[in-house]
Amino acid sequence: MKTRTALYTGSFDPLTNGHVAVIRAAASLCERLVVAIGTHPGKQPMFPADERRAFIEASCGALPGGCALEVATFAGLAVDAAREHGATVIVRGLRGGADLDDEMAMAGMNGAMAPGVQTVFVPAHPQVRHITATLVRQIATMGGDVSGFVPPPVAAALAAKLAGR
Repeated sequence: MKTRTALYTGSFDPLTNGHVAVIRAAASLCERLVVAIGTHPGKQPMFPADERRAFIEASCGALPGGCALEVATFAGLAVDAAREHGATVIVRGLRGGADLDDEMAMAGMNGAMAPGVQTVFVPAHPQVRHITATLVRQIATMGGDVSGFVPPPVAAALAAKLAGR
């Protein structure tokens, strides 16, 4: 029996409760979920990839339905990462209409480059729809409480990183 593998890409800088909700929803679509952290040499993330990996592993742990979780990094195209990991599905989270427009264009391009890889959209739960990693970084940098928007390990790491600023 073939294992259905899905790939969920993002910067996860930092991991938010919205990301965790998409990961948990995606677990019902496959037997193996690869969460792929995008790295780009021109970008300076708040957290290095190894810390983002640790946040994902600590916050997502055992997934529903026995879905196996793997966390990897990639620096190129999502379709290349999907091929590398044997994924036939790319999972994308949608918060609203603006996300849909952007994601549809990306899904079309990915489909043209990798016809055997299907993009599946997972709508955000209403409780986390408003959360973005960009806003979390901004709020945390300005001294705001982001504990309601991120998993506890991320909240602790943000507080430690920004202490004394």
